[in-house]
Amino acid sequence: MMKVLVPILAFLAITDGLIRVPLMKFKSLYEQLLEEGQLKNFLTNQQLNSDGSYNEPLLNYKDMAYFGQISVGTPPQSFYVHFDTGSTHLWINSVYCKSEACTMHHLFNPEASSTYYSNGQPFSVHYGTGSLTGVIGYDTVSLQGLKVTNQEIGLSTNEPGNNFARPLHDGIMGMGFKQPGGMTPIVDTMIQENLLEEPIFAFYLTNSPGHGSEVVFGGVDPTHYTGEIHWVPVAPGSHWQLVMESFEIDHQETGWCSDGCSAIVDTGTSLLTCPPQFVNELYQKIGAQANEYGDYVVDCNNLNNLPTLTFIMNGAHLHLEPSFYTLENAKSNGQKYCRLGIEGSHEEYRDGQPFWTLGDIFIRQFYTVFDQGNTQVGFAKVAS
Repeated sequence: MMKVLVPILAFLAITDGLIRVPLMKFKSLYEQLLEEGQLKNFLTNQQLNSDGSYNEPLLNYKDMAYFGQISVGTPPQSFYVHFDTGSTHLWINSVYCKSEACTMHHLFNPEASSTYYSNGQPFSVHYGTGSLTGVIGYDTVSLQGLKVTNQEIGLSTNEPGNNFARPLHDGIMGMGFKQPGGMTPIVDTMIQENLLEEPIFAFYLTNSPGHGSEVVFGGVDPTHYTGEIHWVPVAPGSHWQLVMESFEIDHQETGWCSDGCSAIVDTGTSLLTCPPQFVNELYQKIGAQANEYGDYVVDCNNLNNLPTLTFIMNGAHLHLEPSFYTLENAKSNGQKYCRLGIEGSHEEYRDGQPFWTLGDIFIRQFYTVFDQGNTQVGFAKVAS
């Protein structure tokens, strides 16, 4: 299979003590096949993977992601990684891996780095859309001009199936809170090595493929948002999990969060996920219809008449507008429609409360600040 070549991404300068890493958004496999008119044929002919699992995650738009460039080792070897607040591991594809998925990417060679060392400790990661195993090593990781020394890194040795074959990233950089007995996230190492002016990082995501998005370490960029930042406490040690007090559709209370709802703020999830016990009612209230691919679509010319979705957290009313919770370029029976960027969560409840995921659909409307020092997350409306 042909390797996908990613254009070289130029880094922005460090200004005002902030470390800026540009992010690039690429189209998903779903979008590419849909635009080329090959989706139905692909779905019809899709076969089981060699490990016996059906490769469904690669058939939908959940693999949309924002990638940034990091360098590992001395001299530096460059990789594109997915910046993921919903996990904690930093791992990259390595020369140790002989799986088909690894042949699609740049591979880290630890023997070519004078600063690499390892005691051979194994690791494994299980995501909702794939898993891998590998060995833990330590090396210098550079982001922009920031050098993080002695960073714990997972080097993949086996990536079963094709879940990590087609995505353009060469690994994942987890940015959640450190878990007991788990690998040390890179943000923790930055804080330990006193590399950040403030123990925070912030995401600014645009809706356009290519340049424009970025993650900032050590502070916030006031040019990316308007108004004040609304702070919401998160559960210590969680993957940025918070409590929603209420949820409204078209400014009408639903009662779905009458005893509170649990939500995680996850840059590793493309969509907004709603508790599955409520998602069909949400589709109905929005007026969405399922197309032949199972996507829920609406008329792109009718977005102004769709309801606003309001998330109430720590007293703040955060309004998600239709233009942000819909995605263009869907087709149904030859007609162009907008897809909803909403689907059912993989679990009904977490900690006894209905469970949501505030993914990229949500973060594109709200400049999102992750304050690790004060265990809180902040939201402000993005600047237009």
